[in-house]
Amino acid sequence: MKRNMYFDYFGDDCFAALTEGDELVEFHLDAGDQSEISGNIYKGRVVNVLNGMQAAFVCFGQAKNGYLYAGDMPAEAAAANSDSRLNVKIGDEVMVQVTKSPMGTKGARLSMNVSFVGKNLIYLPATPFLGVSRKICEEEERERLLECAKKLAFEGGGLIMRTHSRAANFRQLKNEAKYLREIYLSALETYKNAEVGDLVYRAADAHIKLLRDVDVDGIDKIYVADEASYKKVERLLKTISQKNKLVRYTGAREMFAQFGLEEEIYKLVKSRVELKSGAYLCFDKTEALTAIDVNTGSFTGENNLEDTVFATNILAAREIARQVRLRNIGGIVVVDFIDMQSEEHRAAVISELENALKEDRAKCNVVGMSALGLVQFTRKKEKKDNLSLITKPCPYCKGSGSVLSDSYLAYRIKIAIKDLFARGYENAIVELNAGIFAMIVGKHYFSGAVAGEWRSKRIYMIPHKTFHEEYFTVRGDNNTVLTLPDNAQLLY
Repeated sequence: MKRNMYFDYFGDDCFAALTEGDELVEFHLDAGDQSEISGNIYKGRVVNVLNGMQAAFVCFGQAKNGYLYAGDMPAEAAAANSDSRLNVKIGDEVMVQVTKSPMGTKGARLSMNVSFVGKNLIYLPATPFLGVSRKICEEEERERLLECAKKLAFEGGGLIMRTHSRAANFRQLKNEAKYLREIYLSALETYKNAEVGDLVYRAADAHIKLLRDVDVDGIDKIYVADEASYKKVERLLKTISQKNKLVRYTGAREMFAQFGLEEEIYKLVKSRVELKSGAYLCFDKTEALTAIDVNTGSFTGENNLEDTVFATNILAAREIARQVRLRNIGGIVVVDFIDMQSEEHRAAVISELENALKEDRAKCNVVGMSALGLVQFTRKKEKKDNLSLITKPCPYCKGSGSVLSDSYLAYRIKIAIKDLFARGYENAIVELNAGIFAMIVGKHYFSGAVAGEWRSKRIYMIPHKTFHEEYFTVRGDNNTVLTLPDNAQLLY
């Protein structure tokens, strides 16, 4: 089965995707002002201490203060505050790393035990711990890697050998350990001169994170459209001798549209997911959990009702595993499978779901099936789900629904314009909502393309106050003289 990666930028938004065969299985988005901050290191100040909860609140430059638990503080600092069971006191300035990004009304979870993640190693500057990934089960291999960690570890610090480390030679591991150490020392220098709330170290963007976490040996091609990203990915792939897999995409159409990825991403805004058999799934997200309902739809099967229901549930189990991974749904998930009479069928559906979820890099745990056919499982929640990144609260229904986010909508408009130019048109005429037009101009979303690949083209935008935010039209015209309304504006 072919496995490909796709990386691009649009404005401040960083896109990354992973396909297996013909299916999109992972989509990652660092979206401008909603960027993922997990892994970032900040200079913070303790603003409150709650001994009863064994936690402290830390101001670190974000909208909400972060949580710092006792277990995430260095043990050797216990004597710093003898009057408290915690290792910090109000007013202390601390170097903190985000281990869990803020979600909803909850602030970020922080740790003073900072770590630096590489392809093969995790460097722990202030934690004298040596370990090996739990995914490496062979005892001899674990012992070998632990011996490597002992030779590589710096005084006072620790190392964790990641799954990929077993394929690396000692020289590669030594170079990476030295590289991670240098990053830490640089962060320390930045921290000394930083103000409270300043970013001390920025974790990798979505591209580098995906390359770091996925086994690149199993990847066929890595397509990169953005030039700056291409150079960054090229440097990383050189260190692991995988540069031959890198492809610079320079096609006329937008890359995510050319490979059919954008169509799949747009489907994430829909609550209904069609199965190839005619059955379908319905997703309903609440604050506490995500509910998924399985329906036979137009699928009638070929035999009796029990066999039809069983076949539908098997297909649903596979697609549910793909969708929670693709949508990046975390926390509790409850699935309402269609009721089955056969215990053998019920067990088979659970087994199918468990096996399908094993393909997910996020930790999943299936609890079982109730008498009503409800299955509960959990998926580790590390950042916002993708739906919340490509939509925003609906301004028309006062927040009870959602519409496409400004940046994602602008991205779809860019795709439509680029498709016109790929078909040979010299002029593009876009009619769109007046607010979206002002946003595109104000944030210079298309300025790079206008100055570069579109420099010989003309783009006219006609804003309408009555247009729904999501509605727009794009048409091409090759006439040298155009008849346009008075409010038409030449872009930039």
